[in-house]
Amino acid sequence: MALAAAGAAIAPQSTAQAAPGPKILHVSPNGSGESCTAARPCSPQAARDAARTVGGRDVRIELAHGTYEMREPLTLGAADSGRDGHTVTWTAARGAEPVFSGGRALKGWSEATDGTWTARVPEGITPRQLFVDGERALRARGKACAASTCDATKTGMTGATATGIANWKRPTGAEAVIKIRWRDYHCRIAGVEGDDLTFAQPCWTNSASGTNRTGPAWDSTTVDSSRYSGVAFFENARELLDKPGEFVWDAEDRTVTYLPRKGEDMRHARVLTPVTERLMVVDGAHDLRVQGIGFAYAAYGQPSTDEGYAGTQAGLTLTGASGPVDHAGRHYTKPSAALTVRGGRHVAVRGAEFTHLGGAGVVLEAGTKDTSVTRSRFTDLSSGAVYVGDTEPKPDAELAGERNTVAYNTIRSTGVEYTDAVGIWAGYEAELSVDHNTLDELPYSGISVGWGWNQPEAQKSVLRDNRITGNRITDVMRVENAQHDGGAVYTQGAQPGTVVSGNYINRSAYGNTERDGNGIYLDEQSSYIRVEGNVITRIGYKWVSNWADYGIQNHATGNWTDTDAPALTGTGSTMRDNHTELDRLPSDALAVAARAGAHPAAPEQLRPDLARAGTASQSSTDGAAEAAYATDGDTSTDTRTLSEPGAWWQVDLGDVRRVGQVEVWNGTSMATADFDVQLARRADFADARTLHVTGRALRPTLLDTDAEARYIRIKLTGTGRVALAHVLVHPART
Repeated sequence: MALAAAGAAIAPQSTAQAAPGPKILHVSPNGSGESCTAARPCSPQAARDAARTVGGRDVRIELAHGTYEMREPLTLGAADSGRDGHTVTWTAARGAEPVFSGGRALKGWSEATDGTWTARVPEGITPRQLFVDGERALRARGKACAASTCDATKTGMTGATATGIANWKRPTGAEAVIKIRWRDYHCRIAGVEGDDLTFAQPCWTNSASGTNRTGPAWDSTTVDSSRYSGVAFFENARELLDKPGEFVWDAEDRTVTYLPRKGEDMRHARVLTPVTERLMVVDGAHDLRVQGIGFAYAAYGQPSTDEGYAGTQAGLTLTGASGPVDHAGRHYTKPSAALTVRGGRHVAVRGAEFTHLGGAGVVLEAGTKDTSVTRSRFTDLSSGAVYVGDTEPKPDAELAGERNTVAYNTIRSTGVEYTDAVGIWAGYEAELSVDHNTLDELPYSGISVGWGWNQPEAQKSVLRDNRITGNRITDVMRVENAQHDGGAVYTQGAQPGTVVSGNYINRSAYGNTERDGNGIYLDEQSSYIRVEGNVITRIGYKWVSNWADYGIQNHATGNWTDTDAPALTGTGSTMRDNHTELDRLPSDALAVAARAGAHPAAPEQLRPDLARAGTASQSSTDGAAEAAYATDGDTSTDTRTLSEPGAWWQVDLGDVRRVGQVEVWNGTSMATADFDVQLARRADFADARTLHVTGRALRPTLLDTDAEARYIRIKLTGTGRVALAHVLVHPART
C-alpha cells in the first residue's frame, strides 16, 4: 500500500493528449454541398475549400470510386498547403479508383453507306484525339510525299497536284506531319493555289529557318533545310479516311467521321474526345500529397491552333510570331500536362495513373523543389510522361528546380502523336534523382537531362549532381517513328557530380536506318558525368557517345555491352575497365539488369555468336576496311568491298553448325542493299540455302532460319559495295 501510494504520488497529474488524427473529407463524382462526410460527400472543389479551414492536423481528402468530369482544372494554391508541419493528402478511398477526366462523350452517331459513322460536335470542342471504348483512334492519314514532289521552302511547299490535295473538298482542315532527325512538325494547310501549299502561321515560319529563333546557328533540321526529305504524311482529310480505326474532324461542319474497327458497334460504343487541358494545377502549394488518382483524357490545344506544333526537341515547341533571339532553347514551350506543379515544395505524387492523354502526364516547373513523382503509371500519351524543370540556365534562386525525384514509375507507349517527345525530360535541374523507372516502347529518347546546345548563355548553368540510376529502358528510338540522333539516356550541358549508373538499356534504335541511335548519349557540352555499371545491349549505334570536343571530363567505367565504341572525345574524358564485345552477359551484369526498373524483371540474355571465332573474307577490300571488322564484336567498325558486280562478304565457321539466325548490320555508309544471304555446308556454295533481302540492310536486319551450314555469305544481286559493321551468326535454339 505504501509503495502504491508513493507511486501514485509521483505520477503526473495529467497525461499529454495524443495528436489528433487526420481530418477526413469525403468526395464523390456526384458530391454536393459542404458537409464532405461519408454520408454526404462533396465535390473536389468543396473539399478543397473545406480543407482550408482545418488547422493543427493533417487533412485527408478521400475520393470515392468513379469518373470526375473536369470542366476546368482543380487548382490548389498556397492556401491548400499543409500547415505547421502537417500534410494535406488527396487520395483514393480504400478500394476506389477515382479518375479525373477531361473527356467529353460524343453521341448521336449515324451510319453512311460507305460504312463510316458521323456525329455532330458541340461548340467549344475541337476533337484532336478520339478514343472508342478506351482505344485510341488515329487521324486519317495518307502516304509519304518525297521532297522531290513536296518541295518545302520558307513560305510553303509544292505537291498539291501530285498528292491530290488540290482536289480535296476541304484541304485547309488537313495537316502536314514532317519528321527531320530529332524534330517533329505538325502544321495545318492554310491555302492551295495551283500546285502550291501554304500553311498556318506562325507554325510554318517557326518550323523553317531564318527566324533566328529556331535553335543554334548550325541547326539543319528545319523544314526548308537539306535534311528535309519530305512529308511523312498528311492527315485529317476526308479523302484519307480508308482504314478501320481512323477518324476525321471537319471544323466547318463540326462533325467527326469514324471508320469502325472490326467488332465495334457505334450505336453502343463509348466515344470520348479530350477537351479540358489541365486536370489539376498545384500552384505555389507545399506539403501536399496526390496519391492513387487517375488522370485521363486531358487535351493539348496548341497543335490545333495556328501555332501548330513546331517541334524543337523532346516535345518542346517554338511558339509566337516574334520573340527574342534564342539559340539555346530558353523560350521554348513545354506541352500541356494533365497535372502541373508550379513552384511547389514537398509535393508528392504517388501511385497515380496517367492514360489516354492528348498531351503530357506531369509537369514540375517554375522552381518546384523537393517534389516527387513515384510509383505511377503512364501509358498512351500523345506527348511525354514527365517534364521536370525549365529552360533558363541561370534562374533566380526561387525559380531553380532542386532535389526533385522521379522514381519507380512505369512509362510505356508515350509520344504516340508527337514522336519527338521523350519519356522523362529535365531541363536545368540540380540534385535530381531519376531512379528505377521502367520505360518501354518510346519513339525517341527515354530519359533526357540537361539543355542548351553549348550556346554561350547556356555554358554555365545551375545543372549539377543529378542521378540517373537503376532504370530499365527498352525498345526506344523505334525505327517506325523516324526520329534520330538521340539515346536511351540523353544529356546536355555541364553538370558536375552527375552519375548515370546501374541502368539496363536494351534495344535503343535497334533495326535503325541510320547510325545515330545511342545507348547513353553525352551530347552538346555534356561534362563532368560518370557513366558506370550500366548494362547496354542491342544498340543501333554507340553504346556510349561523347562526340563533341567541348565535352569535359566524362568517364565511362565498369559497364557491360555487346559492342564497342570509339573513345570519348571530350577533353579529359576516359573509358576504362568496361566489359565490351560480349556475346553473353555474365552473372554480375544479369544481376544489375534484373534489379533495374520499377519492378524486378529478367533481362534479355544475348545469343552466342558463332561468327566471332570464324574466318572472314570478302571479294575485294577497299583500303583498310578488312573483312574481319564484321566479326570483331564492334558495330562501330566497318568492312567495305569495292563497287563491283556480285560483291560479297563471307565467314567460315570452321565446322558445320546448326544456324538459327543471322544478324546483318549495315555499315556506316548504309551501302549494302539488295543482297542474298547464303548458308552452305560446302565452300563452293553448291548446296546453299538462300535468303533474299530487298532494299538496304538495317542495323540490324534479322534473318531467321534453321540450316546446317559452315559458310555464311552476303552477296549483292547487282553491282555495288558490301559494307558491314557486324554480322552475327546465332546457333539454333535447343
